Amino acid sequence: MRRANVTTWKGFVFLGFSGFGELQLLLFALFLCLYLVTLASNVFIIVVIRLDSHLHTPMYLFLSFLSFSETCYTLGIVPRMLSSLVVAGRAISYAGCAAQMFFSASWACTNCFLLAVMGFDRYVAICAPLHYATRMNPASCAQLVGASFLSGYLFGLGMTLVIFHLPFCGSHEIQHFFCDTPPVLSLACGDTGPSELGILVLSLLVLLVSFSSITVSYAYILTAILRIHSTEGRKKAFSTCASHLAVVVVHYGCASFMYLRPKASYSLERDQLIAVTYTVVTPLLNPIVYSLRNRAVQTALRSAFRGTLLRRR
Repeated sequence: MRRANVTTWKGFVFLGFSGFGELQLLLFALFLCLYLVTLASNVFIIVVIRLDSHLHTPMYLFLSFLSFSETCYTLGIVPRMLSSLVVAGRAISYAGCAAQMFFSASWACTNCFLLAVMGFDRYVAICAPLHYATRMNPASCAQLVGASFLSGYLFGLGMTLVIFHLPFCGSHEIQHFFCDTPPVLSLACGDTGPSELGILVLSLLVLLVSFSSITVSYAYILTAILRIHSTEGRKKAFSTCASHLAVVVVHYGCASFMYLRPKASYSLERDQLIAVTYTVVTPLLNPIVYSLRNRAVQTALRSAFRGTLLRRR
């Protein structure tokens, strides 16, 4: 237990990928390319859904908000990560670190709840198609989206308060490229057990509530699909869920591995590389999966591309 030299730090310093030496410039170029593609892809998805009247349905409304949430999530993390690759010892204020943790945790939790809402939308569409228009009306959709964002902010605030109510001592160097919970908590003084338990409980609540909702929705969906007699009908019903399922598997896989582990299994150096997956790669997965597997989005993208070419001519 650390009690000596307790200091109220005015800021922290990111060590980031300092251990990679000359590879940092290569990582900078790679992550910059991935980030620009991620940003452009998510913004393009939002714009296409907004402009194409054929995509003005609840499913694509939720997809656009998921893309918006992913965009905000990467904006709060990746630019600072890129700067840490070219500027050694990148500093961040105490308040700035708390703000970054709050927003990154809030957007991450919001993504979980939005994925649960998208699963519920597919459940209503497949299991109760005759009631879809009434159950998923604009007011209901707005309430579901609002509840997802509000819940995300509340959980993000809870996680931030659980950590930043502690004093910090010793080193103020964060072995990471952003203010994630494990590396910041490792700098705290005194008994961090209650805070570790608090983070675990909050993470479990977010993941279990949202993932349980998705599991129940797909249990009913699978039952409904198995009742369809034609093979073509089953394929069509399942194809509307395939993109969502792919995003769910990657998203929850990364989140569970990072936040549902005991402290003894943390490896800050290894976790940095894993964190790249859910800060850079996962946000890119959303537009790629929906663009490659969804015919309606493909058609809208082709129409938007043709329209752009015609206007240039």
